[in-house]
Amino acid sequence: MGIADKFDAAKDKVAGKVKESVGKATDDHSKVFEGKLEQAKGAAKDKLADAKAHLEEDASDVHTDDTEGGTYVSHKE
Repeated sequence: MGIADKFDAAKDKVAGKVKESVGKATDDHSKVFEGKLEQAKGAAKDKLADAKAHLEEDASDVHTDDTEGGTYVSHKE
């Protein structure tokens, strides 16, 4: 899931940059705006993918300690 999310974010960033460049070349301000908006959408998706990966990593650090019947959470430093 993480790789697909990162790829989707990169696709939006690249497509947005192309739209922005075309808009600048043709003096089309709405196309420039669309491009910047799409790049921002890609950046947001990228941050979300990073957050998901971090949460999944943290969730995998929870271990059950059968000897005491409790839960142990390891903290990485």
